[in-house]
Parts: sequence; C-alpha cells; structure tokens
Amino acid sequence: MTDETTVVPLLEPREGIPPVVEDPAALARVVRAFAEGTGPVAVDAERASGYRYSGRAYLVQLRRAGAGSALIDPIHCPDLSELDAALADAEIVLHAASQDLPCLAEVGFHPRELFDTELAGRLLGYERVGLGLMVENVLGLRLEKGHSAADWSTRPLPEDWLRYAALDVEVLIELRDILHEELASSGKLAWAREEFAAVLAHKAPAPRSDPWRRTSGIHKVRSLRGLAVVRELWTLRDGLARESDVAPGRVLPDSAIVTAALELPRTTKALTDIPPFTGRSARRHLRDWLAAIGTARSLPEAELPQPSTPGDGPPPANRWMDRDPVAARRLAAARAVVAALADEHHMPAENVIQPDAVRRLTWEPPPVIDDESVSARLRELGAREWQIGLTAHPIAKALLRLEIKGQA
Repeated sequence: MTDETTVVPLLEPREGIPPVVEDPAALARVVRAFAEGTGPVAVDAERASGYRYSGRAYLVQLRRAGAGSALIDPIHCPDLSELDAALADAEIVLHAASQDLPCLAEVGFHPRELFDTELAGRLLGYERVGLGLMVENVLGLRLEKGHSAADWSTRPLPEDWLRYAALDVEVLIELRDILHEELASSGKLAWAREEFAAVLAHKAPAPRSDPWRRTSGIHKVRSLRGLAVVRELWTLRDGLARESDVAPGRVLPDSAIVTAALELPRTTKALTDIPPFTGRSARRHLRDWLAAIGTARSLPEAELPQPSTPGDGPPPANRWMDRDPVAARRLAAARAVVAALADEHHMPAENVIQPDAVRRLTWEPPPVIDDESVSARLRELGAREWQIGLTAHPIAKALLRLEIKGQA
C-alpha cells in the first residue's frame, strides 16, 4: 500500500496527447506502429452509458512499448480488424475487461490473450479495485478520473477528456507487470490465467423474454393491470430510445413508469400531474404515453401479464428456510466453507467460487455426495478448475457431515 504523502499526480501523458485517429491513413499508421511494438498492449474504451441507447465504443485507447499511445475514433474508423490481426499474438491488458470486450468486438477487435488488472486485483485481495485506486496503491500515481461518466459521443471531444483518456492507458502495462509478479509469488498466476480465459470465452446470455420486468421499482406494482401499464410504457419507451439512440432513462425515467402503473391516469392532465412526464423529452410523446396506458386498461384479463415469470434456478436464499430447511442448512454450510477459503487466500468469496454455483449445488445436490460428484456438478455450473480444486473437497465434506447428522 502506497503512503498518501508519496502519491504523485499523473497530469500529462509522457509524449503528450496523441492526435485522434479519424481516417484510414492515420489508422494504417497506428496499425504499423503497434505491429512493430513489443510486449503487452494496454487497451481501454469509452462509451456513452447513460446518454446513448447503444453500448458502442466512442473512443478506443491503446499503448504499447515502441509504439506509444493512440486514440482511435471508432465513429470515423469503425473497423479495427486490421489492428486486431496485427495484434493477434499480443497479450491485451484491460481493466474490468468484461465491460469493454463487447464494444471492442463490435469494431472487430477480439483479444486472444488477456490480462485483466481488475480481476488480478480481486484475486490478490485488494480491497478496492477501481483503476484509479489500483494505480494509486500499486504505482503511487494518481489518475484524474473526472470524466469517466462523460458523454463520449460528444464531438469534438474536449482536450481535457482526451488527456484523461490517454492517461487511462499510460501506466496500465506497468500496473500489469507488478500484478503479474504478485500473482506469481502468491501462487495465483495459474488461477488468474484460467479466470482471464473464462472472461474471453464468456458468451452473452440470451435476451430476457420480459425485459420490462427489470424496471426499477416494479415491486411496488401489485395489480396485473398495473403490470400491463409497466409493460406497455416500457415497450414504447424502448422503441423511442432505440430509434433516437438515447438512453431509455433520458426518454422517461423508471419512476414515472411505476407511478403511472400505480395511478392509472386517464387524461393528459392526470398524466402531467406525474412530474417526470412534464420533462422536455417525455412531453413530446404525451399522446403516445396516454395511448399505451389506454391499451393496458383495455386488455382482456387473459392477456394481462402474470406477477412473475418462473425462474430456472433456486428461489431467493432468504426463502429457503421456509421452502426447504434442509437445503437452507446445506447452503449455510457451503457458504461457511467458501468464507473460510476466502479468508485463507485473501480474496472475495465470490471469486473463490461463483455464488450462483453454490446456491444451485446446495438446492439440488448430487444423489451421492462425494468429491467427484461435487466436482462434476460445479464443473457443469461453470466453475473453473482451480475453483473446483479449492472448494469441491471441503464443500463435499461439509455437506456429507450434514447428511450424516440428519440421518442420526
């Protein structure tokens, strides 16, 4: 841990702010430079979350020894497949890779080998693993993080934003090198490599059948008619947001949808008595909102949505004791094992083994409890081999002890 008095502000990129790459010729020069560079490649991407509907990248930053830094505008250069091919054999260093890999894939950039500095920090037991804090604690440097939530779809991008973006990859390779050494010295490097490979292999889940059910505050809506209002308003809002490429919450906040579902307004006046519907964006579509509510009002009962859709997994853990007390005791025993292992190996329990895997294993355990059956079940549930090697035996032992006790 770096002492606060020794932290040095990182104010400017070493070679200055690189020019933004906005045309094929400039991109070709970057591809050549990075192909001729050496060692890992630091990569970052900036999106416009909270401003735009899409999760696309609006800026891609890279740095490599021998090539310096590059800032690429993927709006003007939407195909980075040549850069991807040039770096096919390179290790790509990202922080919180799962956040950036989807938008990088959209522009044709697909890392084959990954080093995730956030995930490495978790495995090493760092309490706070945001990039700024990791750089500060490990390297003794302070990054400017003031523009992380900016609207990166803005054009032209302000100079201070570009400085911030360039600094985000300025010392990422140095951070990677130190974390690599710490992983090796702690015996966790092989674990980290499995985790990095799993991040690269992860497939996005299928779209939810009822995405409107994720509306914040929907638990307040108790009537089926109210749920129909949520569904109709959410669907209308989603279409408007997609069409204009604006974040849905900027078209109409979830709170307005839930309030309308509770109050069921019949007139424009009643609708505008709900404050968010008077906002500039929402007000443009007052007639449409009211029509959507009217549609929900007129649906026959057979077409109303049901309170919830059945899940494919166990119920929430807080209901286990009522639903299945034996399973609740199995879950508590397994969680105690994982917590002990987390303390022993200085990492969060959720990195020792995925909580969902523990829940599913203990809700429906194998018919015969032993190391092999527990290992096989955890493998089916997506646990990595290092996690299985660490947890299968003690979890099996704890579950078997409970089983024997229950038979006594």
